[in-house]
Amino acid sequence: MRHIVNVGKIAIGQENPLVLIAGPCVIETFDATMETAAFLKDLTDELQIPFVFKTSFDKANRTSLSSYRGPGLSKGLEIISAIKDKLGVRVISDVHRFHEIAPAAQVLDILQVPAFLCRQTDFILAVSEAGKPVNIKKGQFLAPWDVEHIMEKVVSTGNRQVLVTERGTTFGYNNLVVDFQGLAIMRGLGWPVIFDATHSVQLPGGAGKTSSGQREFVPLMASAAAAAGVDGIFIEVHKDPECALCDGPNSLALHSVRPLLEQLKAIRKAVLSNET
Repeated sequence: MRHIVNVGKIAIGQENPLVLIAGPCVIETFDATMETAAFLKDLTDELQIPFVFKTSFDKANRTSLSSYRGPGLSKGLEIISAIKDKLGVRVISDVHRFHEIAPAAQVLDILQVPAFLCRQTDFILAVSEAGKPVNIKKGQFLAPWDVEHIMEKVVSTGNRQVLVTERGTTFGYNNLVVDFQGLAIMRGLGWPVIFDATHSVQLPGGAGKTSSGQREFVPLMASAAAAAGVDGIFIEVHKDPECALCDGPNSLALHSVRPLLEQLKAIRKAVLSNET
């Protein structure tokens, strides 16, 4: 049995349209974050692509102590809430600590569990008990079949609104690879699968105090994942990736988003036609 996750009017899974989860890695300023969200909202409305806006109020897993983390819980949720209310978009962000869960659930439509926390049983249970859809980022250290045990933890709380996101697997030092067979294996477990095309081309710690990345491969990876039948694509975008305070090397510039979405939409249509 394959499940559908409902986020407001957005249905994710099975024969539904490919959903886009996109936005800047972290909140830098209110104006920049709003500008990116508005751009993505207008574009996805025009292309008739379901859209969930993502960003982070606190990046607690940065490489260096000196790296920019974001405005923090209170200010960050205030910004996300304002964007949600003004643009009428659904929103997702990651939570890293137990005390963040309750206030985040008051604002977010989807609570995201970061990859490094996907094995933390008590945290998974607490996030799942908040009563919101949950997106589990699959750890860079997990086999695709190990995801089944994470899903069992979520479902044990009575929450069956759960997504799993592939973001690459550690391959030696400062590198990630994607096993596209793994996407099919995880979809076979019955839950919608999202592909994180920008973190999958990240080079963790590859720039010393920060991560590097290969954004030129994002369209290739996203297209391959769409052809493999995933239910959504996750991408980080920034108006000026070279100046981004987090994950710039693996973020897409705004002008790169439209051609990618048009291509992904066409691939999704072909995949669904073939399945029927």
